[in-house]
Amino acid sequence: MKVHYINILLFALLLNILETLFHAHNQRNHNNSTPHAPNNKRSKSDRTLCECELYAPSNYDNDPEMKEIMKDFDHQTSQRFKEYDERMNKNREKCKHQCDKDIQKIILKNKIEKELTQQLSALETNINTNDIPTCVCEKSLADKTEKFCLNCGYGLGGGVLQSLGLFGGSGIYAWTIGATAAANKAAAEAGAAAGLKAGESMGFKTVISGLKALDIDKLCPGMLKSYFATRHYTDVSSLPNIIYKQYQTTCEATLASTGNDSICKIGYKLDLIANSGGTFVEPKVAIAGKLNGIVEEAKIAATEAVKTTTKDVTTKITNQKMSEIAATYMGYQTTIIASIVAILVIVLVMVIIYLILRYHRKKKMMKKLQYIKLLKE
Repeated sequence: MKVHYINILLFALLLNILETLFHAHNQRNHNNSTPHAPNNKRSKSDRTLCECELYAPSNYDNDPEMKEIMKDFDHQTSQRFKEYDERMNKNREKCKHQCDKDIQKIILKNKIEKELTQQLSALETNINTNDIPTCVCEKSLADKTEKFCLNCGYGLGGGVLQSLGLFGGSGIYAWTIGATAAANKAAAEAGAAAGLKAGESMGFKTVISGLKALDIDKLCPGMLKSYFATRHYTDVSSLPNIIYKQYQTTCEATLASTGNDSICKIGYKLDLIANSGGTFVEPKVAIAGKLNGIVEEAKIAATEAVKTTTKDVTTKITNQKMSEIAATYMGYQTTIIASIVAILVIVLVMVIIYLILRYHRKKKMMKKLQYIKLLKE
C-alpha cells in the first residue's frame, strides 16, 4: 500500500509540474504576439494553444515538448521503480538469511537445552555457595602447600643434589690425592728412618762378627762392648793400639809363665807374625788394615740393609696408609650416597604430594567451572 501511495503522490506532483509548464508556455506565446497593421487583404493567422481546447488529447500527443517531458518522466519513473525493486529484492534476501540464522539458533538452543537437561540429571544439583570461587587472590592451604612442594623439589633436586654430587665428589677426590701424597711422604720418611736404623744395626753386627772371627773378643774380653758403647761402628782408629797392647801383655805373660801360646795365634790372623819369606809389617799398621777391611764389609752390609729395610718398610706403610685412605674414602662415599638417596626420597615425596594436590585442585576447579557454566546458562 505504501508503494501505491508513493506512486500516486509522484504522479500528482508530475501533473502539477506539467500544468505549471503549460501555463508558462502559453503566457510566453501570448506576450510574444506582435500587432499587425490593418490590411484589407484577407490573411491567414495561426492559432495558439491557448485558443484550443486545453485537455484535448491531440495537444499532448502532437506537442514535442510534452513528448520529451513524458519521455523523461517515464524514464525517471521506470529507473526509480527498478532501483526500488532491486532494494526490495536485496532486503528480502537479507531478511531471508537473517530468518535462516535465527531458525538455526533456535534449533541449536533447543538441542543444547535438551542435552543439558539430560546431563543435569546426572550432576549434583545441591550447589553450595562455598563451591563457587569468590576471589582468585585468596589461596588455600592446599595451594600454598602445592607451591611449597614444587619450589622445594626444584631447590633440592636442581641445586642441593647437584652441588652435593659435584662438590662432594670433587672434595673427596682432592682429599684422596692429598692424603695419598701425605701417606707416600710419611711412608718414605718412616722407611728411611727404619732403613737407617737397620743399617746401623747391620753394620754394628758385621763389625762385631768380624772382630770375633779374629778372636779379638777372646784377646780382650768385654772390651768390644765398652768400646762401641760410645763410638760408631766405623770408628776403629783407636782400636789397633788397644789390641796391640793387649796382645803384647797377654802373649808375653802367657809365654813366660805357661808357655801356652794358643791365644797368641791371633797374631797370624792379625798379620802380626810374618810368614817365612814375607815382608815385615808394623803391628799396628797390620791390625788397622784388618780392622778397616772389616769396617768396609760392615758398610756394604749396612747399605744393603738400608735399601732392603727402607723398601720393605715404605711398601708396608704405604699399603697400610692406602688401606686407611680407601676405608675413609668409602666411608665418605657411603655418606654422600646416603645423603643423595635421602634427598632423592625427599624430592620424590614432594613431587608426589605436588601431583596429588594438583590433581585435586584441577578436579575441584573443573567442578566449579561446570557449576558456573550452569548458573550462567
